[in-house]
Amino acid sequence: MNNKSIDKILKTSVDSIQGSNGFWQFTYKDRLMILLTDEDNNRMRAISPVIEVKKLTKELMYASLAANFHTALDVKYALSEEVLWSVFIHPLKELSDDQLKDALLQVYNAAETFGTTFSSTDLVFPGSEGKQAPLEEKAKEKKM
Repeated sequence: MNNKSIDKILKTSVDSIQGSNGFWQFTYKDRLMILLTDEDNNRMRAISPVIEVKKLTKELMYASLAANFHTALDVKYALSEEVLWSVFIHPLKELSDDQLKDALLQVYNAAETFGTTFSSTDLVFPGSEGKQAPLEEKAKEKKM
């Protein structure tokens, strides 16, 4: 994957687009998203703003961190510049066309489901159904 390939994919996958060659801002299913690349350092990230930090409750913050483990999958919730973002980060060269398209969908889904299921796909890792996984329980016991 490289900037030229990303530009081509974005132009056929998103609603509207601005930018090129390492910085694209676009709407995907009516949601603002940004895709940044650094070809020299082999990195890319697709992001979408979710909520301002000042609007986050302790419960929402905790739920988003738990989702990073169980339901956000390849996407994570992350804080930057007083905003909580839905973020997909990956080595650029190793990224396939299908992975990029899937990443856009996962970033979109995680942003849209924030506050409800906090999920990027239908897949859920064990332990998120109201029960803690054994390692989480042990970690919690050690802190108490």
